[in-house]
Amino acid sequence: MIKVTLKDGIIKEFDTEVTAREVAASIGAGLLKAACAAEINSEAADLRHKITGDCNLSVLTFDDAGGKNAFWHTTSHILAQAVKRLYPNAKLAIGPAISEGFYYDIETENPLVPEDLEKIENEMKKIVKEELALEFFTLSRDDAIALMREKNEPYKVELINELPQDALISFYKQGEFTDLCAGPHLLNTKAVKAIKLLSLAGAYWRGSEKNKMLTRIYGISFPKASELEAYLQRIEEAKKRDHRKLGKELGLFALLDEGPGFPFFLPKGMIIKNELINYWREIHTRAGYQEISTPIMLNKALWEKSGHWDHYKDNMYTTDVEDLEFAVKPMNCPGGMLIYGLDTRSYRDLPLRFAELGIVHRHEKSGALHGLMRVRSFTQDDAHIFMTQDQIKSEIIGVISLIDEVYSLLGFKYSVELSTRPENSMGSDEDWDNATNSLKDALTEKGVGFKINEGDGAFYGPKIDFHLEDSIGRTWQCGTIQLDFQMPERFELDYIGSDGQKHRPVMIHRVVFGSIERFIGVLTEHFAGAFPVWLSPVQAIVLPISDKYAAYAEEVSGKFKQSGIRCEIDLRAEKIGFKIREARNNRIPYICVVGEAEEADKTVSLRSRAGDEGQITADNVAARILAEITQRK
Repeated sequence: MIKVTLKDGIIKEFDTEVTAREVAASIGAGLLKAACAAEINSEAADLRHKITGDCNLSVLTFDDAGGKNAFWHTTSHILAQAVKRLYPNAKLAIGPAISEGFYYDIETENPLVPEDLEKIENEMKKIVKEELALEFFTLSRDDAIALMREKNEPYKVELINELPQDALISFYKQGEFTDLCAGPHLLNTKAVKAIKLLSLAGAYWRGSEKNKMLTRIYGISFPKASELEAYLQRIEEAKKRDHRKLGKELGLFALLDEGPGFPFFLPKGMIIKNELINYWREIHTRAGYQEISTPIMLNKALWEKSGHWDHYKDNMYTTDVEDLEFAVKPMNCPGGMLIYGLDTRSYRDLPLRFAELGIVHRHEKSGALHGLMRVRSFTQDDAHIFMTQDQIKSEIIGVISLIDEVYSLLGFKYSVELSTRPENSMGSDEDWDNATNSLKDALTEKGVGFKINEGDGAFYGPKIDFHLEDSIGRTWQCGTIQLDFQMPERFELDYIGSDGQKHRPVMIHRVVFGSIERFIGVLTEHFAGAFPVWLSPVQAIVLPISDKYAAYAEEVSGKFKQSGIRCEIDLRAEKIGFKIREARNNRIPYICVVGEAEEADKTVSLRSRAGDEGQITADNVAARILAEITQRK
């Protein structure tokens, strides 16, 4: 008797070995139709996988990350098959599923151009209609190499050559096409109902500029045509919201060739940045943090002591100062350690919360740079909390509450991941188990749902990551909480306990915005440039319909400015319709038109984001704007 425990805790019993697909069928026809793959004892598997003993089983549909992975990975094989049909001499490299869709790296005799994508896409649709079953098989290493040489696939041969001599090499076959692959995959190509090839790009084989440049074909696919249509609409909306485009149009920041990866903030962008910083200081003061500032460059010995030199050196900028090697800081934490160590600390001083708006620099490859989202210099809204063992849970709960307050204010939904110990970590198993369990307990007590992200913690401790969902459904990783038993040990930090003895503190690293620059990029796209009033660089604009009413416009504008409202006045000799359109394009939340009637009644004709609101007294408009600023609506 084989017992299969489903994710809802229900146990199914089978007399003989059974496939994951057969288990799905026993649950219901709807699930069987939607099933893409399975997870058996937390390991990804095909639906064709045979279950021979008791296990935990999750049947994965396209709604699950693992289901999407199998769906998109299968579509990448369909892409490769279509390319081989159209271009028989093409050579295949790798074709994985990615966070949204898939790609395949391919070498062709003649470079592919965007016009080729439609032809390839049509061939892919033919393969789907052929309803080809995907068949799994394995070969010995030597037989696998022989097969790939026969098919003239040198990149596959190179990959196989790196595997152990006694390894069994797995393949998937669909029709005449066979590909080296570990899976999992769909059972049949017919499930891929909607396909769109999106773009072409260059990609060096294995990411090294020393290797041949290949063509990377990006694509997306879905089980339903309606889902593809919704996705493409979202992509078009995302293009309109691109922070690089809006940043230029709205005069927020500049990305210049003189400093690739080092953004220049313009006056209007600095207003947004400073408003976020003002808010950050306000909530941190309320939460009992003390603000500090540490140097931007420190010597090599410090980075060796912290462990960054061994784990992060390739991403650090270094220089020599008087025959000593220094590094520009990629992290703020070592400076915080030094400040803690300046004084003798008592258990009565703990928890000690140091907050820092520290400018850090990290060497990112030029190809990875992307507007404000991936830069080489940014402001981290860091904090380091030093505490006793029994304060861990309450401090983590406090940080979760702080992060929730910020994201809720700005209208973000979010999901949470708990990342566990990576391979290149420091510290004992006991410390890692204690740290991981402390984070789990805090999340559970706070009532926050979370997923486990195995092996993706920092090298010094596990972490909680917050993934924001913006107004068009995209996710962004911003806030993080990292529990660290290692850094206080390396810096020999201590405090005097109630027993009069020295004890080692525990430390939390955490950010709320993550990077202020990146967060501004996220906000720009989330709000499509129409920032909440408190963040808007210009909160109101006064537009006289002619020069005759310029004096009254100046009076209204002066009253707004005196109240603390960021207000502009447009005195250009342009038609009023043109001025209104331009003000709307600049995403100014309150547009005040003044003419003869408005001057007589001491009013303005108000156009807000709610629409045309008619004549309202200037005093009432000012009070309304100030209320929105104060409440940070």
